[in-house]
Formats: sequence, structure tokens, C-alpha cells
Amino acid sequence: MPTVTLNRKVFEKLIEKKLPIEKLKDRISMIGTDLEDITDEEISVEIFPNRPDMLSEQGFARAFKTFIGQAKGLSKYDIKSSGEKVIIDKSLQDVRPFTACAIVRNLDLDDEKIREIIQIQEKLHVTYGRNRKKVAIGIYPLEKIKLPITFKAEKPEDIIFQPLEGEKEIDANEILEQHDTGKKYAHLLEGKKKFPVFRDANNKILSMPPIINSHDVGKVDLNTKEVFIECSGFDFDVLHLALNMIITALADMGASVESMILEYSDKKKITPDLTPRKMKIDLDYVNKILGTNLGDKELKENLEKMGYGYEKGEVLIPAYRADILHQVDLIEDIAIAFGYENFEEIIPNVATTGQANSFEQFKEKVTNILVGLGYLETKTYCITNHQHQTYQMNFNAETIKLANSISEEFDTLRYWMIPSLLDVLASNKHQEYPQNLFEAGQVFKKGGTETGVLENSRLGVVICQNDADYTKIRQVLDLILNFLELKYEVVKEDHPSFIKGRCARIKAKGKKIAYVGEINPKVLSNFELDMPVAAFELNLTELFKLID
Repeated sequence: MPTVTLNRKVFEKLIEKKLPIEKLKDRISMIGTDLEDITDEEISVEIFPNRPDMLSEQGFARAFKTFIGQAKGLSKYDIKSSGEKVIIDKSLQDVRPFTACAIVRNLDLDDEKIREIIQIQEKLHVTYGRNRKKVAIGIYPLEKIKLPITFKAEKPEDIIFQPLEGEKEIDANEILEQHDTGKKYAHLLEGKKKFPVFRDANNKILSMPPIINSHDVGKVDLNTKEVFIECSGFDFDVLHLALNMIITALADMGASVESMILEYSDKKKITPDLTPRKMKIDLDYVNKILGTNLGDKELKENLEKMGYGYEKGEVLIPAYRADILHQVDLIEDIAIAFGYENFEEIIPNVATTGQANSFEQFKEKVTNILVGLGYLETKTYCITNHQHQTYQMNFNAETIKLANSISEEFDTLRYWMIPSLLDVLASNKHQEYPQNLFEAGQVFKKGGTETGVLENSRLGVVICQNDADYTKIRQVLDLILNFLELKYEVVKEDHPSFIKGRCARIKAKGKKIAYVGEINPKVLSNFELDMPVAAFELNLTELFKLID
């Protein structure tokens, strides 16, 4: 979890109250964060990954202020229209296709405020932005920029500018090879024929995201009064949320925020938009989960204590909150507002004898074999996206989509494991090889159950190295099945995700339990992988039934 160091004097000025040290410690711990240390000058606190909006003095103070009753409900911000444009070229489609932008004016910067801005930018990069892969944030002195701004993709040799704190102008490839920041994040542009770049109306380069700003028009200093802010990446909703977190922090510093028109090739968008999102909440469900007896008035009070609005059974969720996916997330905040210390401890009137789950013991035996072979275990999300599970795998499948997903990145239940492992490999191309991974997790298909969803446990295994092939991956699968003393047959069968003629189906007692083979080069290209990959996927649920 990220740790942020907050200026205590700035924090107390923002909450408009100075609490006794013990009271301050208690309330910080009870808001849902871990207090590391507190002195007269600083507060060090661990922020849980689900609350990136609290990674600044302003964001943390905003949440804390309502929690202690110094403010009530939704924080309101006034956004004016600047009428200015950012033109997004279609050349970015396969590079870094989206951006969300804003203009912030009337900044009164000093060394402390610049430190605060740098901290929130870098903390969001590392956490919510996944080390700039998911979100890259750029902040520029508007006084040095001529609008409108163009965001497009260009050949690396045509991108020539002086990188931030660099000594001279160099081209994009040289930045990735010579500049410290360029070398650190070069893997994010690896394999790209064109790189993304922001240019102003004078054709000056602002930055090459997600790598680095220009030294000429990309450095904020004490003389800066107005800034242009952009967030770039692959999911517009994610970028817009990140932008909202930053501009609300700057607004809490006393700055004014203006929206911009984003001109895409096929549509227009206006950002930022701080209109709260609405979600219905069931009071009976809240009381059932928490074991409370809250009324509508108490529900409203507890929601407002956590910075929400409430109107006629609907919760108004702040536009900078990235963590609210289901009303259970709201219930967690209601519990925090109610006070964990106020829940009555009740010993259940039941006696049970616990024992290990036999399937989990079986799964542990299987995975321990892979650990013994030196494979690394990964853990990925059960919720992914349809394209990731099908198109990128050169494979058609009837996946199960979520009814009310708030992001295209997470709109589908995982159909199979191998795409998740390939995604991990794609994120770690800058690491050493070989990369041999496995994961045991849940997959979901349409099936004849009460919910219409059939859930199984699968084991996915990948070998990624220069000489990865069918033989090597078959040896691993054979080792596992022989260890379980299971008789099985190998049947030649083609699958579009694997190389034709280098793929097989594994059957045992008439049941199909696995696919094994070498991953199709087209799939590797879709995941931007340069190394060969061999993989298998084993149905642990069916396998357990066969040997139980």
C-alpha cells in the first residue's frame, strides 16, 4: 500500500480544525487508513489502494473533514468552460488512444504546493496508473503554450525535444536510451512504430507520454499561475477519474478549473465533468449486511459523513471516487461512518468443528509441484474484458458480461486463464527471461445452474523463453498427471489460440480436462510479446472429480 507524507499544518488548515494528538490519531485510524507516524510537522499514513483520491493533503483532508463533522455531504466545485480544444488524432488508435484534459488557473504556488502537486502526480502514477501503463499524467505551464493542442502519434525520429532536466535536444529513441526516466519507462513503448506526443499550436512538443515532459514547455515553477493538465492511456473513464482527482486537489488549493473540448475523429467530449454518479441503495440490505437497524435519516447522515450525497433512495457518488462498483462498497463506508467501535460484539450461538477443504488441499498439492519446478504464481482478476478473452486470443467465445460495468476494462467474467497469464507476461517484458508462470483461479461460462453461470477452477501454466515449445510444456503437464496417478490420453486437436499441429487435448475417463500447446504467433502479436510461449490449461474441478 502506498504511504503518503502529509504536511500537518496544511492538513489542519484544510479541515479548519486542530484536534488533540490522541483524537487525531484515533480518527485517522478509524477512517479506514493505517497511521504510520505523526509529528508536529508531518502525518505519514498508508492509503489503501481503493482510495487513490486520498493520496494528497487535499484529498485526505476532504474525506477527513466530513468524517469528523466539519463538513457535510458532497464537496461542490465550479467548473467553467474555457472553450479551448485538444485535437486527438486517429493515428493514436494502436498507441495510446485516449486523453482527458483540463485548464487550471489562479494558482498561487510556493515550494510546499509544488511538492504537494508532485506527490499526488507520482503517487497516482505508481498506484492508480500502474506505473504509468494505465494512466500517465502531464502538468504544463499554460503561459508557455499556444492553444489548441494536438495529441497524435509520430515516428520516433521525428520527435525531437529537450527532455525535462535534460541538457540538449535529442530524438525519442535517444531519450529512451540515454535519459534516466526514458530508460525506466522505455518498456511502455517497446515494439511501437510510432510514439504518442502532445504539440501546441506553435508545433512545440509538450511531452512524449508516458515517458517525460519537455524542458521548454513542460516544467512548472514558482512563476506558474496557470496549467494545462492531461491524462493519457487506454480507457477514457479511468483517465477522467484520474483527472478529477488532480483538479479537485488543485481546486482545494484555491485554484479555478476550466473544461476543455476534446475533438476525437468520430466524437467530441468535454472534460472534466464532476457530475456525481448515482447508485440505488437498499436500506434493508444495508441493515442485513451490517446487523444494524438504521433508518432512512441515519443512512443519509452516515453517507454524508463519508462525503456522499443522498436523494430518495439514491446515493450521489463523487466524481473522483474510483472504488464504488457495487452497493456493498457503499455499505463499507456506512460501517466506517457508523464507527467500527460502535458495533456490538456477539459470540455466535453455534459450535462447529473446522477441517481443511478437500478440494483446496488437492489444489495445493498440484500447485506445489509447480513451485518445486521454480514456477512463479500469479494472481489476476476474475473480472476482465471481452476483447482480452476473445479477440486478442484469436478465439470466439460466449463470455458473460456484467450488467452495469463502470469501465470497459472490467466488463466481463473471465472465460479462461491463459489470457490473464499472457497479460502478466506483456506487463513484464522488461524483466529477465525465462518467465515461467502459473495461476489457479476461477473461470465462468454459461451453464445449467440456478444463476445461469457455471463456475470452475482452472490451472493455467505458461513457459516464456527462447526455446519454449510443445515438448517442454507437455513434460510439465505429464509430471502433474503422473503424480496424481491418473491414466489419460493425448488427442491431436487444433485450437485457434495455439499453433496448428502443435496443440493437443487431454482426456481422462472420457472427460476433456486440458488443452496444451504452443501459443499462436498472432496471439503473441496481439499481446505484444516477442518471446515464444507454450501453455496449458487444466480443469481442476473436473480433475478432482475424476480422482476423488
